[in-house]
Amino acid sequence: MFYPNALKPGDRISIIAPSGVVDPEYVEKARTILERWGLKVVLGEHLFKEYGRFAGTEQERLYDLQNSLDSADIRAVFFARGGYGVVGILDRISLDKFKQNPKWLIGYSDITAVHSLISGAGICSLHAPMSAHLAEEGESDKASVLLRQVIFGEKPEYQIESFPLNRTGSCSGYIRGGNLSVLAGLRGTPYDIQTENTILFIEDINEQAYHIDRMMYNLKLGGILEKISGLIVGRFSDCKDDPLMNRTIYESIFQLVEEYDYPVCFDFPVGHTKENYPIIENGMVLLNISNANVNLKFTSENYEFEL
Repeated sequence: MFYPNALKPGDRISIIAPSGVVDPEYVEKARTILERWGLKVVLGEHLFKEYGRFAGTEQERLYDLQNSLDSADIRAVFFARGGYGVVGILDRISLDKFKQNPKWLIGYSDITAVHSLISGAGICSLHAPMSAHLAEEGESDKASVLLRQVIFGEKPEYQIESFPLNRTGSCSGYIRGGNLSVLAGLRGTPYDIQTENTILFIEDINEQAYHIDRMMYNLKLGGILEKISGLIVGRFSDCKDDPLMNRTIYESIFQLVEEYDYPVCFDFPVGHTKENYPIIENGMVLLNISNANVNLKFTSENYEFEL
C-alpha cells in the first residue's frame, strides 16, 4: 500500500462535491480553517451547482473530481460532503494520473465508494470529517485536531474505553471499510470489500435496525465476515433499536460474528458523529482489545510520508 505524502504549509487542496448539494456557508467556514492551517484552497468549478439532490450533473461532478485527481499542483482533495451520488460516476473515474501522483482524498459517508475505488489501486486515503464538521465543531474539536495532525504527517494512535460486547484479542492488518450502506451497495462489483488481511470498520446513519441486520447478513452469507482479521463497529447515528428484533443493533451484530474468533470492538468513535476519528484506509494497524480498553495503532511499516 502506498501512502500519499504528508501536506506542508503552502500546499494546494481542492474542495469538491461529487455527491449531494453543499451548503456554501459550511464550505466557506471550512475553507477559512484550512487556510489557517497554511493550505491554499481551490474550489471546484461546479462546487455550488444544484441538480436535484446532487451537486451538479454527473458530468459536472465527474469533471471536478477528475480534475482534482489529475492536477499535479493539487496535493489533497477535501470532499465538501457525502449524501448520495458518487456511485453514478464511479466507473468513469480514471486513476491513471492519480497513480503517478497520489494525494490524500479526505471524506466519509458516500465518499466510502471513492475510498473503495482507491483501495483497489493500492493507495491509502482518509476516512475523516468534512466541511460540516469543521464548520460546526471548529478547529479545536478533537476530531478536527486529529485530522490536521494526520494530513500533516502524524501517525495516529487511538485508545478508547472498552464496551461490554467487545471480544478481546489482538490482530494486525490493513484497515478498510466505511459506511455500511455504501459498502453493501458495492457488493458484487469491482469495488467490493477486500478481505485478505483486512480489519473491517463499519458505521451508518438513519437506517432501520432490520436494514442493518439485512446488510450484515449479506456480509456473512457472502463470506466477508469469515475472512476478515478483525471487526470495528463504529457509531450508528439516528439508527433506533427495534424491540421487535429482540435485540439491539450492536447485539445483532455481535450474534452474527459470535462464531468467529477474531477481535471485535463496538462503539468506536467513527461515523456520523462529533467523535469521527480519522481512519487511514488501507493503513497497516495493530488492534488490541482488552477488558480495560481498545487500542488502535497505525504502524510505520508502510508509511511513505515525506516530512
